[in-house]
Amino acid sequence: QVQFVESGGGLVQPGGSLRLSCAAPGFTLDYYAIGWFRQAPGKEREGVSCVGSHDGSTYYLDSVKGRFTVSRDNAANTVYLQMNNLNPEDTAVYYCAANLLRSSCSSDTEIRSNEYDYWGPGTQVTVSS
Repeated sequence: QVQFVESGGGLVQPGGSLRLSCAAPGFTLDYYAIGWFRQAPGKEREGVSCVGSHDGSTYYLDSVKGRFTVSRDNAANTVYLQMNNLNPEDTAVYYCAANLLRSSCSSDTEIRSNEYDYWGPGTQVTVSS
């Protein structure tokens, strides 16, 4: 059974940076749009970013625009989320998953978790001084 693996989370001070990685052992990522989601305690899971398979298309949640950058290395079968200028509101468990029906993202359309599959266990990001 396919399961994505997220890594790179940790504890960081406000204003700091982290780079998350998303790997998918045994699954070829490069045909699909890959999404990043996060879930904070007591809140619903929200779509943070999306990257298309080959067209360079991306999506960002408004609150992370200008701070987060999504990228992918299809040769390495890995997707990344570079997070800069982090603030306490970014504290959450971050997940990646694949949209098996789409290969591109729309910059003005939020991504929905029920359209994505192969969820991993997530990686905790905590922003605190």
